[in-house]
Amino acid sequence: MPYAQPLWRQIRDDLRAKIRAGIYPPGSKLPSVRLLAEEYDTSHMTVRRAVDSMIELGELVGRMGIGIFVAEDQDES
Repeated sequence: MPYAQPLWRQIRDDLRAKIRAGIYPPGSKLPSVRLLAEEYDTSHMTVRRAVDSMIELGELVGRMGIGIFVAEDQDES
């Protein structure tokens, strides 16, 4: 029986889709975690977990005090 993915994974997958679609192109700044939490109607911690997982994989880059950016080198797979 299939089970639903945790919300943070759904958010991660949606952010990946938006990056692939060019909504957030390489080098662009993502909305703040607060704004993303409002957009996805969830807690800051849930969004932060999704974003942190993408930072760990090199898909996003966090710049202290500046924001979170889409990594310049995105795999086109």
